[in-house]
Amino acid sequence: MEEHIKEFERYLKFEKNASVHTIRNYISDINQFDAFLKDSSEGINKRDILNIDHLAVRRYLAHLHKENSKNSIGRKLASLKSFYRFLLREGIISSNPLEGVATPKTEKRLPTFFSVDDIFRLMDAPKGEKSAAARDRAILELLYSSGLRVSELAGLDIEDINIRQEMIKVLGKGRKERLIPVGGKALDAISRYLDVRNEFGKEQDDKAIFLNLRGGRLTARSIARILEKYLRKGGIPGKGSPHTLRHSFATHLLDAGADLRGIQELLGHASLSTTQKYTHITTDRLMEVYDKAHPRAKKQ
Repeated sequence: MEEHIKEFERYLKFEKNASVHTIRNYISDINQFDAFLKDSSEGINKRDILNIDHLAVRRYLAHLHKENSKNSIGRKLASLKSFYRFLLREGIISSNPLEGVATPKTEKRLPTFFSVDDIFRLMDAPKGEKSAAARDRAILELLYSSGLRVSELAGLDIEDINIRQEMIKVLGKGRKERLIPVGGKALDAISRYLDVRNEFGKEQDDKAIFLNLRGGRLTARSIARILEKYLRKGGIPGKGSPHTLRHSFATHLLDAGADLRGIQELLGHASLSTTQKYTHITTDRLMEVYDKAHPRAKKQ
């Protein structure tokens, strides 16, 4: 069984160009299902993952419903569907036990975002002239200036940024490259950080832009913690993540009249429908403005 999972892992990496994060999630979901099948306490006869029927799948879904959201269940089911399609394609199984199993309807949530005032307070939060403050300022400015995913920012190398042309090269989902413009504030912050970058650790990663105090590449989790710290320092209420800055980037552009197709390109969305979720936010805001300002908006 482990051999087939390894083959699937290689397929994801080399044929599908899946990211490390995606591969890790897929393999984890498959191993979780395998463990369920081997656990007799779940009320099913122990089964091999290669020899199951749709009833075993439905029992597993019922088990997942106890502690998982619909979104989480949908993702786990998508992992298994991809795995069994691969097994069928390779001739390892003769029929697909997940064929006809419906994916639960996901809970559609509108993206959360920071107000423009909150953004200004956040960008002012890293104080002082220390090298860590310069790095953190550059990280926050770049996340908001270019709408990067946190994994994209963590993966940036020095050669990916062209300060003279005011552009960065990003390796996004599916290992697709895109060029993104960088705003003046972010460029200034990056330039100041690069001036002190050599102060981070004795043995430095010579490729990565953003370094930790030991000189290694800063991880996505560390970047999230940096943001959390400055949200507290800036007195910004509620929770926020690097993805909230990405949502803020898109929402503020759309509010200012930017073209939806252009925002799609900047965000690296494969489908315009993914970008269209931001139109719901601006519609809600327009209704709020209308209700407050129009003399005939309110019912008697």
